[in-house]
Amino acid sequence: MPGDMSPSSLSIDAKRPLSPALPATPMETINTMVHYYRGELGRMAGWRDRIDRTTNWAITVVAALLSVSLSTPTSHHGVLLFAMLLVTLLLMIEARRYRFFDVYRARVRQLERFYFAEILSPRGQLSLDWAAPIAKSLRSPEFLISYRDAACRRLRRNYCWMYLILLLAWALKISSSTLQRPATAGRDITLAFEHVVANAALGPVPGGVVIGLVAVFYAVIIYFSLKVDMSDSELAHGSVHV
Repeated sequence: MPGDMSPSSLSIDAKRPLSPALPATPMETINTMVHYYRGELGRMAGWRDRIDRTTNWAITVVAALLSVSLSTPTSHHGVLLFAMLLVTLLLMIEARRYRFFDVYRARVRQLERFYFAEILSPRGQLSLDWAAPIAKSLRSPEFLISYRDAACRRLRRNYCWMYLILLLAWALKISSSTLQRPATAGRDITLAFEHVVANAALGPVPGGVVIGLVAVFYAVIIYFSLKVDMSDSELAHGSVHV
């Protein structure tokens, strides 16, 4: 008959893997939540480690090229400009990594704030939809912060200080006589503005153009350092954040 199943079809169905059953008891649910929390915490810590590595690379680049540029008067000031470009590249890489970190951090903080905190110190009836954002993120993972906002946040936290150090070193390099050529006097002298502009030249590019481009670049840095979206929900729940 059409409803009968042959032995071969039964054997195929028997070999077909079944999906894991959902937790049926409170104990199973708690065990599932604990293991899931540990998994998300591990992913968050992994991406945080990648962010720290990028920051360490940027600090190493700044320290190395500062020593190269300021150690001898024969070194070109373009080394510091090249350091600015490298730090910008590392900032872009770190912004991308921060976007991934922010996804997993949001899941972890959702669990901590609405589940584990209520277990340790109940403050009222547990919200029934607290896990909905986590479930939505698991079904369709999406970034919670834009690339620009991520770059602005990392710029304000760490990279603005590196840019400031490079700017001060570059200004010292093009305005100091002993850092431009071997010193002939017993003390350093400050060069006239015309000499500073001439020292800022970069190959065929005049010094005035180079100074103007650096000024525009740092105006952009200042603008995006101050333009940070502070509406993130995590920033409203304590001061421990990145």
